[in-house]
Amino acid sequence: MDIVVTRDVISGIGAEARAAHPRECCGILLGEGQRVVTIKPAKNVHATPETHFEIDPQALIDAHRAARQGGLQVLGYYHSHPAGDPRPSPTDQAMASGDGRIWAIIGQEDLMFWCDDPDGFHALSYAVSVA
Repeated sequence: MDIVVTRDVISGIGAEARAAHPRECCGILLGEGQRVVTIKPAKNVHATPETHFEIDPQALIDAHRAARQGGLQVLGYYHSHPAGDPRPSPTDQAMASGDGRIWAIIGQEDLMFWCDDPDGFHALSYAVSVA
């Protein structure tokens, strides 16, 4: 197991994806260490949100500021692929920074977690916790 994710995170990402459909939803994964405990939904500000995502920069600034002030850490990001599978797309790969952050991608049927490494994405295994 690579990470632990709360049940609320999984259901929250699913709810965000359904609400945004047919656009891509996006947001921030928050937690401590290798434990993702909550999400911070963000506005998708990309010009073509049906096929791309860009997290509202102010949401990122606010999340990093809160982390510096003792809040939950920014562990990564999530987004949906409304018409695809939960694997990093060529666009995702081009946008990736190789910073080791977690990416959660929800497709039409599944949710997968990925690590954005300098050598590219690799799938993460995860355990689901109640809290």
